[in-house]
Parts: sequence; C-alpha cells; structure tokens
Amino acid sequence: MSNYAKRMKTMEKQANIIKGLFSAMNDPDVISFGGGAIAKECLPVDKIREITKDIMRVDGRGYEILSYGSVLGAKDLREVVVNDLLAPKGVKANPDNILIITGGLEAMNLMCQLYIEPGDVILVESPTFVHSVETFSMFEAECIPVTMDDEGMSTEDLKAKIIKYSPKMVYVIPTFQNPTGRTLSLDRRKKIAELGSKYDVIILEDDPYRDIRYSGEDLLPIKAFDKTGHTVLANSFSKIFSPGSRLGYVYANDEIISKMIDAKSATNSHTSLLPQIICAEFFKRGYYPEHHKSLCEIHRERRDAMIESIDKYFPEGTKRTFPDGGLFTWVELPGGINTSELLIESTSNPDVKVAFVAGEGFFTEGNGKGSNCMRLSFGASTPDKIRIGIEKLGKLIESKLV
Repeated sequence: MSNYAKRMKTMEKQANIIKGLFSAMNDPDVISFGGGAIAKECLPVDKIREITKDIMRVDGRGYEILSYGSVLGAKDLREVVVNDLLAPKGVKANPDNILIITGGLEAMNLMCQLYIEPGDVILVESPTFVHSVETFSMFEAECIPVTMDDEGMSTEDLKAKIIKYSPKMVYVIPTFQNPTGRTLSLDRRKKIAELGSKYDVIILEDDPYRDIRYSGEDLLPIKAFDKTGHTVLANSFSKIFSPGSRLGYVYANDEIISKMIDAKSATNSHTSLLPQIICAEFFKRGYYPEHHKSLCEIHRERRDAMIESIDKYFPEGTKRTFPDGGLFTWVELPGGINTSELLIESTSNPDVKVAFVAGEGFFTEGNGKGSNCMRLSFGASTPDKIRIGIEKLGKLIESKLV
C-alpha cells in the first residue's frame, strides 16, 4: 500500500483528541461536557420544516436549490450576513466580499490553501481551539503560542513574536474564546488590527461565539478596526442557527476573496444550496430575533448552573473563568491532578460517566502545559444534568486529593 502523506502524521495528535471528543458526545450513558454544541432546544426544527415545505416546490425555490450555484454562495444569505450579522456589530460590508463556506472550519482550510507552505509560522493563542490546530498541522504549519491573560491574547507578546518569527498568519478567537471563554478587550482588538497592518501579517479572526452573549458589554470585532484589509473575519451559523447545516462565512477584501473563490471552487465548487436558502429564509421571515433571545436565555441559565456547581463541588484552590457568553468555561485544578488521566477514569467509572476535554491538547507548546486544566461545555446539557455531572466529577477530583 502507498505511504500516507506526511501531513497525516503531523495532525495525528489533534485528530485523536477530536475523535475522542465526538465519541463521548454521542454516548447516551455519558453526561458530556466535551463538545461545543448548542442546546438541542435551540434548534428551530418547526420553523425549518415550515420553510422547507414552502421553498421545495416547482413554483418556489426548488429548481434553484437543486441546481449548481455561485461559488460565493446564495445572494440573499450573503445579504443576511451583511445586514443582520455584520452591520449591527459595526462592520460595513459588501455582499460581494462575503463567501459562504461549509462550516466555520472551512475558513481555516481555505486560508491555509491561500497562504501556508510547510514550515510557515502561524501564531495562536495559548491555549487555542484544537480543531483549528488540526487543520494548521495538516498543512504542516508551525503553530507558535502567544500568551493569554483574562483580557485575551497579550498584544505585547504578539508583537514580539511577530518580529521574531515573521508569521504568515495570526489566529485569534476574540469573543468567548475556545477553550477558555475569555473575551479579548477592546484596546487589544484595536492593537491586533494595527499590528497586522504594520507588519503585513494576516489576522484570521474566528468569532463563532460572538452572538451568544448574555451578559457584559458587546464589543466591536477586530475587523471593525482594520484599515488595510489584513484582517479576515470568519464566522459560523453553527451556534446561532444549526450545526448540522454546516454553514459559515468569511468576510475579506477583494483580493483575498478572489483567491478564496479559486480555492473554494477547487475544493467543493460551492456550499450546499439547500441549507443556505433555508437559513436565508429563516432570517428574511423575521424568525431570528426571537430565536436569538431564546438562545441567550437558555445558555445563560446553563452557564449559571455550571459556575454555581463548580464553586460548590470542586475542591478548594480550583480556578475557573466566568464567560459572558458562548459555551465554555475553563478550569484549573489544584494538587497536580492530570486531567488526561482523570478523563479516562471519569468516562469509564460507572459511578461517574462524565466527559470533558482535557486541557493539555489545547496548548501547542507541549511539555505538559495545561495538564491540570479542563474545558467544560455547558451548551448541550440541561441545568439538572449539569448539576449532577459536576457533582460526580467534583467527588472524583476530591478523591484524588486525599
């Protein structure tokens, strides 16, 4: 048999983490705090059934849906992005600068196709989204970590590492970051846009959790401060509409979008039109505002249940973040507990059966960093299940400190 490409080895570590994550998500006997899914109660099943019935007709949009479409994506969905999602966030855009993609992760893939040669450097947050690092590793990029604190990526460390490594890209999740739930401050958003322009570096702003805000002050995207076209804004409909629809979008300048069209065309021609048109109709019929309100209310309740439960059941010395939105909190455990080992026991022990994502895999620097950390997602579990699961996990952790 032919040898596999080198890229399959370079991405192996991250691929194994992702496999384990999805496996736990789909086990009905496990209370999973592992995946990044929204509450199933937020999936607009009835509205989508109504829309689909209306549009999948000869005298509706049936022929359009079942035909080839524009590589850029359905025009009315691109207009939704411009008018309903970007304009309220202070970003003025042209629909021709919007590319509809197959899930938010395709943005990382396409950007790597445009810019990354083996050995090129991408600067990432420490810790960062393991799924994106899987993509970067597949293209044989070298991911260099940039330190974070409670205000997000350190712009001082970022500047120093731009100068030192001459990276092709900076990858940043500014709002309710995955995995920590932290939000990049407004001053740092401005500074990152300025650094991209000054040093001719692409800033890839991945912001899929931005619209699930239920406390705190809304902040302008990094893209709002971009004066030279160096910032590329990527987002997803997975958290605000449906993860199964596999829809996302990219907003970039004329030159980058033109190149992305070429890469997209060579990859999969265009994103499926059926979910695009259903999603566009969902917004055009005015369903989104009430849906968004419910989305935020449900996840606020789940966040509160998780934070209260961690504070009640986890041992003294535990540190955790308090996110103003999104789906995650980040926990640092005391006592030198290794969460990779803890995860094996917590999912296999019949008295626990609770899953999370061990922290070490989110750090590209290795050397055991984050081995006492875990990412806990509260999106897919009810408040009652959150309380039960966190109590069980807390008791297991306490038993390791005796």
